[in-house]
Amino acid sequence: MSEHQAELEKQLWAIANELRGNMGADEFRNYILGLIFFKFLSEKVEIKANKTLEPENMKFEDIEGKAEYIEAVREDTVKSIGYFLEPKYLFKNLANRAKNKEFILEDLGLAFKYIEDSTNGEESSDDFSGLFGDVDLTSLKLGKTVEDKNKLISEVIKHLNDINFNFQDTEMDILGNAYEYLIGEFASNAGKKAGEFYTPSQASKLLAKITTYGKERVRTAYDPTCGSGSLLLKVAKYTKVANIYGQELNTTTYNLARMNMILHGVKFNNFEIKQGDTLEDPQHLDKTFDIVVANPPFSQKWGAGDNFLSDERFSSYGKLAPSSKADFAFIQHMIYQLDENGTMAVIVPHGVLFRGASEGVIRKFLLKDKNYIDAIIGLPANIFYGTSIPTCVIVVKKNRNSDDDILFIDGSNDFEKSKNQNYLRDEDVEKIVSTYAERKEIEKYSKKVSMKEIEENDYNLNIPRYVDTFEEEEEINLDDVVEKIKNIDEEMKEIDETIKNFCDELGIKAPVI
Repeated sequence: MSEHQAELEKQLWAIANELRGNMGADEFRNYILGLIFFKFLSEKVEIKANKTLEPENMKFEDIEGKAEYIEAVREDTVKSIGYFLEPKYLFKNLANRAKNKEFILEDLGLAFKYIEDSTNGEESSDDFSGLFGDVDLTSLKLGKTVEDKNKLISEVIKHLNDINFNFQDTEMDILGNAYEYLIGEFASNAGKKAGEFYTPSQASKLLAKITTYGKERVRTAYDPTCGSGSLLLKVAKYTKVANIYGQELNTTTYNLARMNMILHGVKFNNFEIKQGDTLEDPQHLDKTFDIVVANPPFSQKWGAGDNFLSDERFSSYGKLAPSSKADFAFIQHMIYQLDENGTMAVIVPHGVLFRGASEGVIRKFLLKDKNYIDAIIGLPANIFYGTSIPTCVIVVKKNRNSDDDILFIDGSNDFEKSKNQNYLRDEDVEKIVSTYAERKEIEKYSKKVSMKEIEENDYNLNIPRYVDTFEEEEEINLDDVVEKIKNIDEEMKEIDETIKNFCDELGIKAPVI
């Protein structure tokens, strides 16, 4: 990590802590992340506009109030970066007014609206629509009076204005990574709610490295429960992805995902994040994807109505996942969207590996009829926000040969223990990835298992059935134990005698027999 990166992260988190007051971390998150994003958009539009105006020997600030110039620059800017903002609404101008203790709340709201309205009818419209919906400037959480609200927001803006994001001098990843860092810090302070929007970085890294292994570039990557988009962005870090797709149910998190994409330099026409329930209202069924990754909500309830039996995603299995546990429903959905030559990795609770009834039928179909499951990877307990249960990764490929084995890896014992949860270290991730890539068998860690053996175990995929991690205890020599007890008895007799002699000298009764 560069010095600038570390300093930026430190400054941003300090601002978040200093200014949120009594507001919960998960509540203040929307404001600090929304305003950082607004600063980013503001500086980006100014850089682009200044470049457009170079031939005229003018700066963006110079065209304020000049309608003809504004329209020409707007058209060029929207075509290039997807949106536009007038000079008077620039972050730095609002910050200067805040320093002068002016009322800026109304104009800040207008700036948000201006950005969204500038994309109407444009290709970028879906990516910016409602993007600032969770930065509620009227909320009582900001203060009781309008003046109180203005004061808090002004303080945040003034502090952010003092930070140099160095857009032109550094890689986009620096701000993007700092944004990811903040999301992670908010997640660690948000308890159970964190699981709704964030997959811990090392878990994302593991899935990304497994699914991108041996691939220099891919056409598409997809996450049906994309949260803040961190998992998709991690995939894009390890291979060149032409187009990114995702769906997210929670509106706040959906907005966060779109912001995250833009902040990481993903162009508006290279990503498509949709909002809605992936199982009930899937938005990308007309597409298949080279890489499919997800960390779906564990054992979530879902509709499981009879209408799903005629849904192409589920119909061939003959059974639906139980309404009380949607784990297999997400797996079936992801497999349906996976390209014939693609790779899929999904994080699920261990129950998926061995539960019976309808889940047992689905699991058997995937193994015996389809031969899609390529690997099962056990992870340590307590590495995810909001739950301490142990989890696993299921890796799926559709293009496996009929005689291919399934690789089982037990990575549950390799982690670093931190204050509130366990943590996958880089070496733990690398060990899993290299073992998977080379399909290595390591004693008490990994094993290749034939379909015949799995069939003999009634298609139960519980990892301990195949990877024996039992450590024999050292044998105890009972003769040695008896000898030690005898020696202790002799020593006790000597001590008792010594105590008795002292007591005799003092003329008191000895406390020994």
